[in-house]
Amino acid sequence: MPSHVMNTYARQPIALERGEGAWVWDTQGRRYLDALSGIAVNTLGHAHPRLVAALTDQVGKLIHTSNLYQIPLQEQLADRLCALGGMDSAFFCNSGLEANEAAIKLARLHGHNKGIARPEIVVFERAFHGRSLATLSATGNPKVQKGFEPLVEGFVRVPLNDASALQAVADTHPDVVAVFIEAIQGEGGIQPAHADFLRAARALCDRHGWLLMIDEVQCGMGRTGKWFAHHWAEVKPDVIAMAKGLASGVPIGAILAHGAAATTFGPGQHGTTFGGNPLACRAALETLAVIEDDGLLANAHARGEQIQHALHHAFAGHEGVVEVRGQGLMIGIELDRPAGALVGRMLERGVLLNVTQERVIRVLPPLIFTQEQAEMLVQALVPAVLEFLQDAPAP
Repeated sequence: MPSHVMNTYARQPIALERGEGAWVWDTQGRRYLDALSGIAVNTLGHAHPRLVAALTDQVGKLIHTSNLYQIPLQEQLADRLCALGGMDSAFFCNSGLEANEAAIKLARLHGHNKGIARPEIVVFERAFHGRSLATLSATGNPKVQKGFEPLVEGFVRVPLNDASALQAVADTHPDVVAVFIEAIQGEGGIQPAHADFLRAARALCDRHGWLLMIDEVQCGMGRTGKWFAHHWAEVKPDVIAMAKGLASGVPIGAILAHGAAATTFGPGQHGTTFGGNPLACRAALETLAVIEDDGLLANAHARGEQIQHALHHAFAGHEGVVEVRGQGLMIGIELDRPAGALVGRMLERGVLLNVTQERVIRVLPPLIFTQEQAEMLVQALVPAVLEFLQDAPAP
């Protein structure tokens, strides 16, 4: 029977029915180890008892009211996130795309408030910020932009981790108002922004009165072993965008802002219908509480070290493996050839993961991943990769 769902996804040939912890089961009853967690969304895995209890309680009280009224849970969540990020104010939305769109709008309004008629934002090669026209234009992937031209103007693109290129923009583009950067590029192939580069970007923004805006949509919420990935570089941005893992699967996004950026928006200048409703905020507050109570930041760091150490050891001397990189439970294994076929091979071995940038195997387990599950992942992944390298033609 033909599907009435638009053909916008190249889906795998399984349908997932239920989950528990880091495990999911398909409609045929087969079990899989979830090493993707809904693309960095299911922070607490599946059916976490505390999250289930909190959401059940909230559904029985109030799901949605709209932002026409005060929302106490939203106030609590804003307080909590601002404390974690060292920020002053929060705006809530529904997704990473919307968080990044809000950041772009905030930067433009900041520029207009400074008397800049056509403000520009520095963005980076291989970046991915979303699929709306503005976030698509900020994205550094021509393949996802193709067919949607004309793109939105006002973005200046430079290579990641190239401080001289950033300085050249400062020397030649007087209308720049912000630098917008992912602390770790997720869709771009698990490419970290180096700590010294983030510090150089912060210093340049300070000198020129620019906003430093950090996209933490995929790498934030404890995934790297700290609340935000930029915390490893010990920099303080003006704007942080987040979503994905914030509420363990309940749709929510947010931007946090500091200093002048915190008061840039006024009433009527930005808004949302669903964003920050009681259900989403309850899910986020419970997620943050479980991360803290169960020591999941330390666990993400330890499991990431365990997995990366095992992979480095297993792939040493294998020329087909270009690099193993990442931070915490955000890991990429780059091969020297297209690796999409590995997704199906791993399904056969009972593991969920995916491939990005054609050649980078992306591993994003839930933060509750255990030592035993990390060992199981490595034991399934290593032979699958080595067999694939033997079978697939070399470049």
